[in-house]
Amino acid sequence: MYKILTLNNIAVEGLRHLPRERYEVASEIAHPDAILLRSFNMHNWEIPDTVAAIGRAGAGVNNIPIDAMSARGVPVFNAPGANANAVKELVIAGLLIAARNLCDAREHVTALEETGDALNKAVEAGKKQFVGFELPGKTLGVIGLGAIGVEVANVALALGMKVIGYDPQITVRRAWQLSAGVEHAENIDQLFQHADAVTVHVPLVDGTKNLINRDRLALMPDRGVIINFARGGVADDEAVLAALDSGKLHAYVTDFPTDETKAHPKVVALPHLGASTTEAEANCAIMVAENVKDYLENGNVRYSVNFPESRLPRLDAHRVTISNANVPNMVGQISTCLADAGLNIEDLLNKSVGDLAYTIVDVNGPVTDETMAELRAIEGVLTLRNLGKPVT
Repeated sequence: MYKILTLNNIAVEGLRHLPRERYEVASEIAHPDAILLRSFNMHNWEIPDTVAAIGRAGAGVNNIPIDAMSARGVPVFNAPGANANAVKELVIAGLLIAARNLCDAREHVTALEETGDALNKAVEAGKKQFVGFELPGKTLGVIGLGAIGVEVANVALALGMKVIGYDPQITVRRAWQLSAGVEHAENIDQLFQHADAVTVHVPLVDGTKNLINRDRLALMPDRGVIINFARGGVADDEAVLAALDSGKLHAYVTDFPTDETKAHPKVVALPHLGASTTEAEANCAIMVAENVKDYLENGNVRYSVNFPESRLPRLDAHRVTISNANVPNMVGQISTCLADAGLNIEDLLNKSVGDLAYTIVDVNGPVTDETMAELRAIEGVLTLRNLGKPVT
């Protein structure tokens, strides 16, 4: 019986993928094998030693101590792309809100005190304040061409916009999904030079902090629009507000309000609605539950932010998984230890990423506690799991 601790409400559609006969799932549970969460901040929380995996029902993992988990040999799973449609729709809504001044227009009408014919006249008299612009013919710059960025780029192109994309780390899978009409920017500065609106879809790391800054905003055509549904720190709020005040920017639409931005008349600040649809929450929960389940039962790794992609089909064999420091001769030492125990390797997969390596080994007989102890004693081994034969 696997024990799963939930630190936030996880969509029931996802939890249904953890069968009750093999999984105990609760918000209060001792010695959990895995943790599922959404926004809970784990940085100042003591993570039990029994935890073998962590699953974030969403894309961003800033609330999880990734480096500490890597040092312990614990994979952290997320759900990239599961909320892509929800965020894409919100980005397009943000563009339309900014282009047509919809929030200001609504507030104007709500504040009108006139009634009847007088109201109609006031509406007609006031509408000229909110003349906007149409999207076709305008240029959208998309920074980050992952699951969300690709969908945003494709739909913007379908709306008649010219689209420029930038992502030096775009995957082959995403490149195939990207419309041929999306142009490639050589660098971020070039993208800002040509974009009437810019939307960012990148994680918040050292290299993306204040990616939207004073110098890059100065490169944009006048009356540009910035859309930020990535992370708050990706944009330098002080620079954005200065550009709004000077008229350089027409609008800033963000999912990450701050004390300075939330009340600014040219800012549309939303309460982190990016993935807040029932469909996205269900998709994220299903994806992360399935991947945590596959890891616990089979040792397979898919969509982990700190472990290499590692999937080995189950044979009718006994399986052992090892995470370890990525140093020479680890596979050799593991193989020798198994051979000394009289075990024949039927299948093996070894992958690495950075300083971390991960090995899945299928052998022809049970792995004893004594052999497990010998494997665990190999210098550099972080975690060791004896999964036995596959569950039928």
